[in-house]
Amino acid sequence: MSSFTADVFQNEYLPAGTEVVDAVVTVNAGDAVAGSSSNSGSVEVIVIDTSGSMSEDRGAKIAAARTATKAAVDVIRDGVEFAVVGGNEGAYMIYPNEGLAISTPETRADAKKYVGRVQAKGGTAIGTWLRAAAYLVKSTPTELAHCLLLTDGKNQHESDEVLSSAINACVGLFQCDTRGLGTDWQVAELRRVSAALLGTCDIIPEPHEMEAEFTRLTEAAMGKQVSSVALRMWTPKGSTVDFVKQVSPDLQDLTASAQSVNPLTNDYPLGAWAEGEERDYHVQIRIPVGDVGDERLAARVMLAIDGVDEPAALVRAVWTDDERLSTRINREVAHYTGQAELADAIADGLAARDTGDSHEATIKLGRAVQLAHEAGHSDTVKLLKKVVDVEDPATGTVRLKRQVAKTDEMALDVRSTRTIRVKKAQ
Repeated sequence: MSSFTADVFQNEYLPAGTEVVDAVVTVNAGDAVAGSSSNSGSVEVIVIDTSGSMSEDRGAKIAAARTATKAAVDVIRDGVEFAVVGGNEGAYMIYPNEGLAISTPETRADAKKYVGRVQAKGGTAIGTWLRAAAYLVKSTPTELAHCLLLTDGKNQHESDEVLSSAINACVGLFQCDTRGLGTDWQVAELRRVSAALLGTCDIIPEPHEMEAEFTRLTEAAMGKQVSSVALRMWTPKGSTVDFVKQVSPDLQDLTASAQSVNPLTNDYPLGAWAEGEERDYHVQIRIPVGDVGDERLAARVMLAIDGVDEPAALVRAVWTDDERLSTRINREVAHYTGQAELADAIADGLAARDTGDSHEATIKLGRAVQLAHEAGHSDTVKLLKKVVDVEDPATGTVRLKRQVAKTDEMALDVRSTRTIRVKKAQ
């Protein structure tokens, strides 16, 4: 038995006639991997954009990519299989010549020599890069596989259909953190990759910031020790799952990832976990309406650890005509509902701003400021203040800035899905 735990937070009391049940499930890895410090059986693939645009800024971008990749290689633990892949309109091996190398002091030193020779030329075909990573991961039996993918541009040399097909081919093979350098890449494009592959997406505004980010991401990957975790959810006959969303540490809709276990049970893959890691999930279930006084089980939430069920927690529904009970707002559900509204307000506000609809952009971004202020989400407030002038955060009174740096706009966009956890009750 692992020491993973799951706790459910909800208001189980429903008004008469209500069929929707909401709950937040907090999953904690505990010391699930105590005594397992080896990363043997793990794979790390670093994919760096080496297209012609990386030679811009007098070669500063490709030079920084070389430095950052060397730093990432340095923190790959002994025994981990790894590779460095270069990406342009194709994909090619930087190190080793083929397949995967086993990390040792000697292979890491060798890899850094080859990385130091990388030059920038050619185009951009992100789907091809992903397929190269998938080929490498499939070449070896592995429990944990991670890919770090960097680009500074748009996916210009293959169709959107090719990219989608490549993403689908990688699902379940590895997790992928994507990073965009500068401002010539597309947030939606990289977010598609990271969301499908259970990773993160972010901007690296300047080349010199790349080394620290590569090091941090690779160290985090080395800390993952439990490979296959799923939220296994049973719901009674006649019920439907409206959604399953990760709501902390960031927002990810997992609904479409459902894998059928039996007619009443689905698995929602959660990716790899590190010891002590904690995440929150918002589930919404639609169940047949009961009579006042009826009590039903809306869902049985389990954790599937490497395919083995572990009992976790129950989501309940009790119908009542007592308004004092049915109108209680569960603080966890309310908090994360607000966080989702915040992300939507930012996305809608930026979209309106891009189309020149200043009125709508002001309303939406003002609402975002208000929500971020109420939640105490200071990081998001800081990002918003680079796009709007805030007159009153409590009411969401703002004015659009006339001049906004592209990096600030993209940072707000890509980081809009980051959340803060609900404060613990005193």
